[in-house]
Amino acid sequence: MKLSENTILITGGSAGIGLAFAERFLKAGNRVIICGRREQALQDAKEKYPELITRVCDLAVASERAALFEWVAANYPEVNVLVNNAGIQQRFNVLKADAKNDWAALSQEIATNIEAPFHLSMLFAPFFAAKEAAAIINVTSGLAFTPFAIAPIYSASKAALHSFTMSLRLQLSDTSVEVIEVAPPAVNTDLGGTGLHVQGEPLDAFADGIFEGLEAGLAEIGYGTSVGRLRMSRDEIDQYAEKMYEATKSAIE
Repeated sequence: MKLSENTILITGGSAGIGLAFAERFLKAGNRVIICGRREQALQDAKEKYPELITRVCDLAVASERAALFEWVAANYPEVNVLVNNAGIQQRFNVLKADAKNDWAALSQEIATNIEAPFHLSMLFAPFFAAKEAAAIINVTSGLAFTPFAIAPIYSASKAALHSFTMSLRLQLSDTSVEVIEVAPPAVNTDLGGTGLHVQGEPLDAFADGIFEGLEAGLAEIGYGTSVGRLRMSRDEIDQYAEKMYEATKSAIE
């Protein structure tokens, strides 16, 4: 995809990976719209980067996703890039989780990590297909390929988004819309809670690496350990997932 002169919508753009992408897109000469649930976080991002356009939106709610699309299409009809970045991660033991009483909270991962990117991709795809050049970038995870057993819904949601992205790419292959998957490894952000990813890849180095992949025109972009996981054999996946679980299972016992 071309990296300048776009109008770009980034979900979950007020912090972490989303804000790092927004910063780089701004520097490359793009107009950038970010959305998220927390108004204060959006205001903080705008104070840091005044050029940002912000919109409060709870992506777990279908009507708010539809309203977001209508607002962007009406006010910024030149929009031609969607970055489905928003995501949440919950770690839990399925034997201890109260699925009877806490399902509303647990299922937020499904609504945010699966329903939102599926819905937004399907809303924007026909709109983008009429343009000369457009792109949908779905942020999955290395965990789409090697599940992190203590975050089972998160891992499954990213695997679902990976599969959806492959189908979307094939369906849009005869249009002007590029479909790109970004599969991060663990990155030092507050995903899942403060301090859980401090051993992850430095955020700036990761974002720079992803933009090198975008510049190179890659359809699937990994970084660090996720590069190898994109092409692991089934036996390697089983071994990797088991090793991760043995190293982390004490966190949910």
